[in-house]
Amino acid sequence: MLRLWGRISSINVRKVVWAAQELGLTLQRIDAGANFGLTQEESYLRMNPNGLIPLLEDDALHLWESNVIVRYLCATYGADAAEPLYPVALPARFGAEQWMDWEQTTLSPPGRDAFIQLIRTPAEQRDDALIAHSVARTEPLLALLDRHLADRPFITGDAFSMADIPVGCDVHRWFGLPRTRPSWPNLERWFANVSARGGAVGVLDQTLS
Repeated sequence: MLRLWGRISSINVRKVVWAAQELGLTLQRIDAGANFGLTQEESYLRMNPNGLIPLLEDDALHLWESNVIVRYLCATYGADAAEPLYPVALPARFGAEQWMDWEQTTLSPPGRDAFIQLIRTPAEQRDDALIAHSVARTEPLLALLDRHLADRPFITGDAFSMADIPVGCDVHRWFGLPRTRPSWPNLERWFANVSARGGAVGVLDQTLS
């Protein structure tokens, strides 16, 4: 059985859960991180020396870094699926890799401050300047994504792939913030479609916390 360490409130854990559900895999998920602790225990650090979540155990294999875990699950358990999430053709595969890296290095970091301030910080302690800076950096990236989706139903083209999963989790986090935002019709159409997938149940319908 696959074992996943991490609390479902973590965006990075949600990526892995969504990928596993798309593939019909059974995960034994163990709450870890934040108030659940465990990540600084010696036994955990032997598996993931970073002391972070998520961590995937697949027999003797220990994997950390959420997008790597998504790639691994899709490549290992989805090759024969009717709708393969790990593209076989190299141009399509590296197109998916490109957007997954973009999510992790470009889209996710600037959006984190607004999330932390608006969801995890008491109202009287919030830093409005930090929120404004986060919004100013993130919204142009979502506008870019909206333009990219103008002529395709999914991130890499006509088919849902592993690339849609991490990007979808980031958009879920941003759309869930208690604030008004611009209209991005292509992005909103795409997000509605991926949210309706069976694999997204328990992931994109989660209240942010």
